[in-house]
Amino acid sequence: MSFRDLPKVELHLHLEGAAPPAFIRGLAKEKSMDISGIFAEDGSYAFNDFWHFLEVYEAATATLQSPEDFYRLTLAVLEESAASGVIYSEAFLSPDFCGGRDLVAWREYLQAIEEAAAAAEKTHGIVLKGIVTPIRHFGPEKAKETALCAAETVGDFLVGFGLGGDEKMGKPKDFAYGFDMAREAGLRLTAHAGEWGGPESVRDAVRDLGVERIGHGVRAIEDLELVDELAEKGIVLEVCPGSNIALGLYPSWRQHPIAKLRERGVGVTISTDDPPFFHTTMAREFDRLSDAFDWDEGEFLAINKTAINAAFCDAKTRQEILKRLEP
Repeated sequence: MSFRDLPKVELHLHLEGAAPPAFIRGLAKEKSMDISGIFAEDGSYAFNDFWHFLEVYEAATATLQSPEDFYRLTLAVLEESAASGVIYSEAFLSPDFCGGRDLVAWREYLQAIEEAAAAAEKTHGIVLKGIVTPIRHFGPEKAKETALCAAETVGDFLVGFGLGGDEKMGKPKDFAYGFDMAREAGLRLTAHAGEWGGPESVRDAVRDLGVERIGHGVRAIEDLELVDELAEKGIVLEVCPGSNIALGLYPSWRQHPIAKLRERGVGVTISTDDPPFFHTTMAREFDRLSDAFDWDEGEFLAINKTAINAAFCDAKTRQEILKRLEP
């Protein structure tokens, strides 16, 4: 069966990384930019490994140069998400790509994204909230500038602060200043860890950054003591199985640790990460997980409830989404 029409909650989505290839090609054509090298013959994004993926990702985002571009991007991404049954989404937004961490420019970009989100909610019924994310491999000093952008624009739409990029660059504690600034501004905290870094990267993010969610986090399974700690502390994982498999972290859906983590009491959620890069959608994630682990609508309802209860939105939004999840 297909779970396309099942209402879904997604917590781990990179806004630029969700840009349909055709959309990026169209922008490049408008701006007379030649980025043909980042596409395969079938028109999809082409990359060899995670580090090449980061290069292709940044080449694609180079076409996004104005608030208007981000308005159109947000509409395109939310239309795709809604077509896959998503009713609530949290997207990572990077001031690095929105005005180069300049606060005045960032406000303009953010306003455009918010306006597009409001339009998509009216048209498609999908609710979007934003999580500001510094790029780890750009370094801790730039992350402080990003944190200032986040702290100055916290509100109903902008609800969280995270950390993305290359996990092998630096340690979570290097970014503690930015996370402290975001926490003091009232933002909720997450961080990418336990994808390319091992279980220790998850432990470091929890201890040194005080996060309540972990992006990916799947390699915690290599340390059962850590798994039990995550379960005990109620730290929820934003798991992106299709992404992990596409990048070669696990060889198949059946060998992905999401089910083992869940069985051991860890709160797991399902997301797509950068869906067109990994040839996935939320509907496809649910279908493949159902095939691999015999999960049915009841299992997915429980996972979606875990997700909305771990979401960074206000209580009113949470209650509205919970009602929409019920069969």
